[in-house]
Amino acid sequence: MLALGAGCAILTLGQTPPADQAANQAYAALRGRQYDEAISFFQRAIAADPKRVAFRKDLAYTLLKVGESEEARDQFAEVMGLDPADTHVALEYAFLCYETKQQVEARRVFDRLRKTGNATAEQAFENIDKPLRDGIARWAKALESSPDNFSAHFELARLAEQRDELPLAAEHYEKAWQIRPDERSLLLDLGRVWQELGLKDKAQAALIAASRGAQPRISEAARALLPARYPYLSEFQAALALDPKNVDLRRELAYFYLQLGKKAEAAKEFETVHQLAPDDLLTAAQLGFLRLENHDLAGARPLLDQVLKGGDEELADRVRTALKLPQEVRRSHDAPTSAPDSSAQAKAMAEKSYRAGYLKDALKYLKIAHESDPLDFNVMLKLAWTYNLLHDDKDAYQWFSLARKSPDPAIASEAGHAYNNLRPELERFTTTAWIYPFYSTRWKDLFAYSQIKTETKLGSLPIRAYISTRFIGDARGSTAPAFGNGQPQYLSESSFILGLGMRTDTWHGITGWGEAGEAFSYLGSHAGTGLAIPDYRGGVSLFRGMGRQIGGKPGFFADTTDDGIYVHRFDRDLLLYSQNRTGYTFAKAESLDGFQSQIYLNWNFTVDRERQYWANFIEGGPGFRFHFDGMPKSLLFSVNLLRGVYTVNEGNPRRPNYFDFRAGFWYAITR
Repeated sequence: MLALGAGCAILTLGQTPPADQAANQAYAALRGRQYDEAISFFQRAIAADPKRVAFRKDLAYTLLKVGESEEARDQFAEVMGLDPADTHVALEYAFLCYETKQQVEARRVFDRLRKTGNATAEQAFENIDKPLRDGIARWAKALESSPDNFSAHFELARLAEQRDELPLAAEHYEKAWQIRPDERSLLLDLGRVWQELGLKDKAQAALIAASRGAQPRISEAARALLPARYPYLSEFQAALALDPKNVDLRRELAYFYLQLGKKAEAAKEFETVHQLAPDDLLTAAQLGFLRLENHDLAGARPLLDQVLKGGDEELADRVRTALKLPQEVRRSHDAPTSAPDSSAQAKAMAEKSYRAGYLKDALKYLKIAHESDPLDFNVMLKLAWTYNLLHDDKDAYQWFSLARKSPDPAIASEAGHAYNNLRPELERFTTTAWIYPFYSTRWKDLFAYSQIKTETKLGSLPIRAYISTRFIGDARGSTAPAFGNGQPQYLSESSFILGLGMRTDTWHGITGWGEAGEAFSYLGSHAGTGLAIPDYRGGVSLFRGMGRQIGGKPGFFADTTDDGIYVHRFDRDLLLYSQNRTGYTFAKAESLDGFQSQIYLNWNFTVDRERQYWANFIEGGPGFRFHFDGMPKSLLFSVNLLRGVYTVNEGNPRRPNYFDFRAGFWYAITR
């Protein structure tokens, strides 16, 4: 048991709270004018203690020293929330708002402060407000002689919004829109101002119209102000009432009607789209098909003829199929015709929604695309990833299972990897085996830790039951008696441990577990304990990885494995140990079978409740890990050179410090 925790990492122990430790390092860096380093330490201090006003203020002033005005502004805003009475911070925040083009917010803060008698705020407020007042008066006078002057309406609205005269701003944005409905940015302005006025329905209509058919910048800005759901039918209708010539909006409404089974309403919208955009072949084809369904061959024929002559061969093939005409395959290979009409449109809308972060919208469109073409494996894969991002792993798992059967190797491979990653959490029964052998020069011994475990889900409960066989052993078995005490010292448990247990589902990398079983020693009895003794153990484990891990792109990384373990048969001992590595991952070698490696520093510690010397130590030193593409993904070799020191030396028959060279590998598999 002297080797228990031999693979652990150092944690710095001390009485100073982590936030203060980081802050002290930040102030030391400031004194040395190492501003970037100071910023990093201040950020760590704030993460450890978010409500410490002093840290945020000093971070803000440091950010100003390196020219990061916007970040400094945001930190002063946080301080204002924590300490609203700090007038000096409020002034700093207001001036930074003005400098970073947030003049409306700056004016509001100066206005609040001047009402408390602050002369600086009074002057700053007047410097902002007077040009706004004068500009509003000037443009209002211009409108008296020229009521249809677009520029006058727009400028007056813009100045009124900056001055918080929102009803006046909304009035003139709307008049400017009526004069120039091609200026689609006005819909975004209207939606924003109506939202601030609490006119929810009008704001929704303007923003929906702005998000469809506008320039990408305007569309994305509008979507950011919309709720994360698909618009209702009434909202589409209100948006069209405001923007009746919006072809993209009207076409989307037509497809929405189709999904609702309202073909007459859909046909009416497609007719309007065709009038507004007569060269739109997809609309012509869809309208033609609807007329065919209504046995209106005369009305359908001109539209379908237009598609046949339009140059879109896939669309033309669908028309030939509908009209029972011979296919004219002009492509270089015998590609299948495309899916039914709504599939391409649905996939395009799904892609737009996905990129904009509207996952529920994307899911709806992907379902439409799948119904139109049930054999589109790319759609299946996207459905799986969308469900996964929405934290619905059960449905994601089913779609990954379907997508991994794709004839496209890339789709099948991507889906297969995701399927296997989800499988342990979702399959009713799973079996996991792992092994970790390593050699230690400190003990001149080969150690091995391994486990094979079969577990099952317990309905919808967040726990699993399992049966397990562990092996904990070494080659030497024991050392010679130390200092003539007559007792050999065992280097491991030297046992197979059979157990029944339960574990929790993993949450943010944390898993709890407990088991009861029997330990069978392969060396015979240990100091009279017997060949087979009851074994009760449990604990909590945590794994976290950050940065560029092996198997990915090059870059810096950090990871930690932390465990708290209770073992009843060792005097009810509780052990805490941690393994931490920080280092750099190198790029894969183009030759050498994709060789990839990491260099890092180990920082390890172990403590126990009984204060036994072998279970209380800290150690650190360099390490090296590597992997080849031809190896299983979970197989990882490592070598580490460590310098350690015992933190408890009572009963220690050895030196208080040691060197250790360890080499081994880790491998795990799940079925």
